[in-house]
Amino acid sequence: MSEITDFDSLRRAMADNSEQPEGPARNARAEHLLAEAEKLDVPLAVIEALGHQLKVYNYSSEKAKMFVPFARLLRMWDERPEDFDAYETHALHWVFKWMSAGMLDQPHIPLSSIEKWLGEMEHRYRLAGHSERAVRSAEFSVAAHIGDRARAERAFAAWLAADRDAMADCHACELHGQGWWHAELGRDEEALELWEPVLEGAYTCAHEPHTALASSLLPLLRLGRVEEARANHLRGFRLVRTMESMRGAYADHVEFCALTGNEARGLELLAERPAYFTDDGHPQSKLDFLAVVALLTDRLVERGLGGQPVPGPAGRAWTAAELAAHARAEALALAARFDARNGTSYVSERVRDRMARRPLVERLPLGVRAVRPAAVAAAPVPVAQAEPAGEPDDLVALLGRARRLSDALRPHAVEAWAAVARAAESAEGGADAVLDARDRAEIADHEAMALGPGGVASFERAAALYEEAGDPGEALAARARAAYVRALDGAAEEARTAVAEPYDKVLALYADGGTGLRQTAGVLMSRARILMRPVHEAQGPVAPEVLADAEAAAREVLALVEGRADDDVRLAARVAEGHAMLAELATRSGDPRTGAELFARASGEFVAAGLPWFAVEYEARLAALAHHLGDPAGAERALRAALEHGGEHLEPVGRAQLHLQLAEVVGGRGQADEAAEHALEAAHWADVAGEGPTLGAWARHQLGGHLVRQGRWAEAAEVLESALADLSVETHGDGTVVQTQWWLGDCLSELGEHREAAERRLRAAEIARHWPEQHDHATLAHLAAESLGQAGLPAEADRAYARAGELWRSLGNVHGLVRSLRARAWLALRTQEGPGAARTLMADAVEECADALGALDAADHAGGEGAGSAEDEAEAAGARQRLVEELGHTHRQFGDLLARSVAEDDDDASIAAALEEALTQMTRAVAVFAPLGDAALHARTGAELAAGWLETDLGRPSDAAARARAVLAAYADADGCDDDGGRDADGDGDGETVGARRAEAEQLLQVAKEQPTG
Repeated sequence: MSEITDFDSLRRAMADNSEQPEGPARNARAEHLLAEAEKLDVPLAVIEALGHQLKVYNYSSEKAKMFVPFARLLRMWDERPEDFDAYETHALHWVFKWMSAGMLDQPHIPLSSIEKWLGEMEHRYRLAGHSERAVRSAEFSVAAHIGDRARAERAFAAWLAADRDAMADCHACELHGQGWWHAELGRDEEALELWEPVLEGAYTCAHEPHTALASSLLPLLRLGRVEEARANHLRGFRLVRTMESMRGAYADHVEFCALTGNEARGLELLAERPAYFTDDGHPQSKLDFLAVVALLTDRLVERGLGGQPVPGPAGRAWTAAELAAHARAEALALAARFDARNGTSYVSERVRDRMARRPLVERLPLGVRAVRPAAVAAAPVPVAQAEPAGEPDDLVALLGRARRLSDALRPHAVEAWAAVARAAESAEGGADAVLDARDRAEIADHEAMALGPGGVASFERAAALYEEAGDPGEALAARARAAYVRALDGAAEEARTAVAEPYDKVLALYADGGTGLRQTAGVLMSRARILMRPVHEAQGPVAPEVLADAEAAAREVLALVEGRADDDVRLAARVAEGHAMLAELATRSGDPRTGAELFARASGEFVAAGLPWFAVEYEARLAALAHHLGDPAGAERALRAALEHGGEHLEPVGRAQLHLQLAEVVGGRGQADEAAEHALEAAHWADVAGEGPTLGAWARHQLGGHLVRQGRWAEAAEVLESALADLSVETHGDGTVVQTQWWLGDCLSELGEHREAAERRLRAAEIARHWPEQHDHATLAHLAAESLGQAGLPAEADRAYARAGELWRSLGNVHGLVRSLRARAWLALRTQEGPGAARTLMADAVEECADALGALDAADHAGGEGAGSAEDEAEAAGARQRLVEELGHTHRQFGDLLARSVAEDDDDASIAAALEEALTQMTRAVAVFAPLGDAALHARTGAELAAGWLETDLGRPSDAAARARAVLAAYADADGCDDDGGRDADGDGDGETVGARRAEAEQLLQVAKEQPTG
């Protein structure tokens, strides 16, 4: 803690404290600074220290402490107003508004005192000549708080009618307050329209758009604009997360989670701010917070999770049910204190309404992980029912339902037969007494299907029962299915042996008319599946004889069934599966085009048979093949079809995979918005499937990237930070981790969080440091240096730029090297190294450009004219032009640097020498750009104007005027100039840049005319 020795050191200390995070530590420092100010015996020092104390109290959870320093300030004003300078006079009247709102939020302050204060505020504002706009705004707040709608509407109208002056709240705060009133009255569209310029960043302040983003969540949900609500939650929560004073806005985000099926996310928010449960300095925001805690935990209790451990007030463990009861009681008790003060029941009514709100969206994926607590279940996935929900009561009805489902290959046939088995076992005499052999055979058959590789014994029991029922063909089909599950268990040879007998017997039986087409097809299909197992399991090439055996088996099924299925769904499914087998075999044999055609055919046959969910697997395979064949449109069609046909029958992990693949395909054709939607769905379904740390992390990585491409920096940052919590080099690869850190660094840089951006970029660079190709390492080091410089860490930035420069040099990248040297030169001006080191670095940059151009000249001379192809020559010409432009920009920056290195206390001769040197560099820049013509027009005129201003500084108005006229002449025919210094390919022109250059040239010309010759 630096010592306070005079007024200047006090001011520096207060400025430094203002930059510290909100909270008790900053408040305590402000109290200490007030004590130090009192020792200086300077009235204005005490006034400023009291104002500083007021500010930090207002932006903290200890708002109740504001009243004492303000009372002291007001007394000092009344006794000696001459001690206040203009700024502190303005600040004193400004803080009147804070006092008004602060009193309203403290239930122990009587309403009569608040009304008296309003009168005092109005009187003092009138004496000071201020508009009544701020007074009417304060009156509106009082009326709205106590529920006096008529008075609130009058005050609201008067507020808007009064003139805006220096005491009016900033535009952002006023718009938020006005929109809040519309939202309170259910006028959501009007509220959002008012908030739009705040939400878009046109108006900002210390607490905006933070509060507007939070307030917008409920209106957006009520209007069904859920995508905007999700985006505002991700953006807004990021802004309020670290601001202690924003408990009310934080509560809005918790409420949003409770109303959108994101209870787990809501609990994570509670865990991040344990002090919010108990901080008493601002009772109104505590009331808001406790109300939404009750809302959130009541949702958990409703979902059967009342015993779930949840974060709550420190000192004990809490379950959801316990915290719900505690928060409700505390909120109602606090509301009752407000109502007792106000003489109404309005606050309690509002709190009860808030705690009773019902979800507005059953499921709104956010894209961020929510893993604490893990027991919070995701919203259940609805399942399509072919029959009315619920099971019939009697056994006959159960049998009929089960047989309909299995005959039509409907989902849940296995569960339906299990219900028959349970009902039969509970009947008098048991299953043997109430079911015939056929019924018991089908029960055993479906029981075996549910057991998978463990179902051999059940299939054998089913076969015996089918024989008892007089259906030898179905018995053979059951034994063939038993053989197939052996293959699933890895016993391929045993399976082939086991299926041989049923295969021979069923063909003979079918030839004699002893069984039907369905049973025979069942045996042949089981055999074909067994022969396909080695194909599916092979990691590399498959032996030709294996492929041949499998193909023969698949074609045998098709020869038996194709063209004879009629309306038999089972037989139609055999045909489709047979074609899918041939598709797989064609692909394995090196004929992916035929494979794709057959997968498409199989999928179409499943859909035509009314079995679209069976098509999903093959449409996914088709998508992979289309991607391999360079047909992204085909891949996209197949993936969309898979999602459509799978519908509600898709398992969560399958749904996640399909959405993720579709995100990659759609993103590949530049549709970042739709790609983000699919990546969002993928992340959600991966979490539902319990694959959040693996597949979910990858989906969040993709989602963050798509949001970055849309410039949605805050949302992307939240998602990418969430992804990094699970991404690992071992599971996801170092490239994925580096790219995620890189994107996150870009986001943080755009958001002005430069120190954090540097940290992310340095982490990524550390991983990339070990890669064989070092371009990414160099780029990341350079970006990290930029962030360190913007974070106010010049020494660290210089080291990072130096490292980047070494990497650029090793890669032969002159442009990167030169830019790192220029950046270091500018940094040197801000460090102890000073102008001398800066000049040396900039001169080195010029030399690197010149050396590179010299090397190109030497190479051209050695190669001779026309030694390369036209393409090579064009590439060489382009490289030369880029180097020439780099040299021109370096001279231009060298000139700027020399001009800015002049100190105010330098003698006239030193200043003139520096400006002459700067002018020399500017003139060289113009000379370098000039031969490039239109390709560097704006760059040349920019340097020309900079040189002209230097001419005026040196007392040469005629030379300055000549440069101004040269710029105007250059733009005499300026149609078609683009913003990069060249001609727009479309010839549309660049009026903005041209106009700015012309305006500056005219200004320079006017200054030159008015300046006497030196």
